[in-house]
Amino acid sequence: MELTWHGHSTWYVTVDGTDLLIDPFFGNPQTDLDPADVDDPDYVLLTHGHEDHVAHAGEFNDATLVATPELVGYAEDNYGFEDAVGGMGMNLGGTVECDDAWVTMVRADHSNGIETGYETAAGMPGGFVVSEAKPTQASDADSTAFYHAGDTSLMAEMREVIGPFLEPDFAALPAGDHFTMGPAQAAIAADWLGVDYAAPMHYDTFPPIEIDTAEFERELAAAGATAEAVLLEGDESFTLE
Repeated sequence: MELTWHGHSTWYVTVDGTDLLIDPFFGNPQTDLDPADVDDPDYVLLTHGHEDHVAHAGEFNDATLVATPELVGYAEDNYGFEDAVGGMGMNLGGTVECDDAWVTMVRADHSNGIETGYETAAGMPGGFVVSEAKPTQASDADSTAFYHAGDTSLMAEMREVIGPFLEPDFAALPAGDHFTMGPAQAAIAADWLGVDYAAPMHYDTFPPIEIDTAEFERELAAAGATAEAVLLEGDESFTLE
């Protein structure tokens, strides 16, 4: 599985021959790319409707959309999407097959208005676990899984459900504080999840979420997490094996 971070919460994930783009927002200072520079994905995954997560979704509207039914309806009307998983999107707790990948939508504790000059409800915000095999109650050591936490606070769901049952190997965790978790709570999340690798995201985009990423590394150690900190530069990739 190939993971590329394009700054903020934007990740490009390749599972065998399937490409998935999560929360496309290329107007952030950590990427040198415009949307036109990015290979067209097979799927676009949207965690929620805030502008810094959907800003460039319409540039990839030939892809199949993976989002809540409410956000799918909005994206069809405003971004030109014509295809969504299941014809109507998905919701928390669901798992869908996306060619070579399996995508499970999980809870995220955050708000979720679509910002268009007025607020539009977009269903519950979420996160995604992208895995090579369909999650079941039987542990699968041969399947790798990537957890994109969306914009969330620390929540017991990570320790009680996402970690033990979905078994992510790599977690991308918001760490910019102010709107989401900061480094301390993100490090606790990494510990609760039991992941091998943890990368901070959703930081340094705006002044309120500027952090020192060394603090994330220190907090991982303080939490007793076994996860290795992965501090990517914008547009840098990581191979998860």
